[in-house]
Amino acid sequence: MADSTIITGQFVRIEQTPASIGERILALLVDYVLIILYSFSTAYILYETKLLRDATFYIYILCIYLPVFFYFFLCEVFNHGQSVGKKLMNIRVVKADGSMPDISAYLLRWLLFIVDGPLTGGLGFIVILLTKNNQRLGDLAAGTMVIKERNYRKIHVGLDEFDYLSKDYQPTYPQVTDLSLEQIDVITRTLASNEKDKSYRVAALAQKVQQLLDVQPTDRNQESFLTLILRDYQYYAMEELIN
Repeated sequence: MADSTIITGQFVRIEQTPASIGERILALLVDYVLIILYSFSTAYILYETKLLRDATFYIYILCIYLPVFFYFFLCEVFNHGQSVGKKLMNIRVVKADGSMPDISAYLLRWLLFIVDGPLTGGLGFIVILLTKNNQRLGDLAAGTMVIKERNYRKIHVGLDEFDYLSKDYQPTYPQVTDLSLEQIDVITRTLASNEKDKSYRVAALAQKVQQLLDVQPTDRNQESFLTLILRDYQYYAMEELIN
């Protein structure tokens, strides 16, 4: 199966393997079994306590319909791209560049689920088979893919790049996890630049990063600030790989 290679800044290159259609189907079956068990058990409890008989439609909507309807969306949003089935199968929804999707991406792939499955008789499964990264229509529209969670592989990583990442290393800006790989790449290329206007570009970029992350630098040197941003980002990237 083809791997999708991503680069976390200038520090770590990893390969992520798309989940197979079999793994995705098994995860989906687990989720459906869980949904059915939840629906019947909740309906039984409501019936036995007379709530469903007395009240009624609104309680049914609140306790059964809404949780089932929003199950996949809420699971992926609050469990970092994993429903219960995906977690058991060790697969996860991520952006195509390896970063975590935002709510809009989760929402879009969830809305298009009906197009991938019930509305088109399973067109999404055919698309998964035909696309390089095993993406259904919802994934293609949202820029996401489902990967094997434990199949990250670090390659070509120089040990000298990680000398400062000892167990005692304390990141300064946890907000760096909000940055995308594209933004990290811009910072990396700006710092590595030898252009005459480098100092101006570094200062302008540092200001943008401060505004984006809503942080105040601990070092007035803008280049040092951006370097620290990269190191903190790489620290969290390595933590993600290790854990």
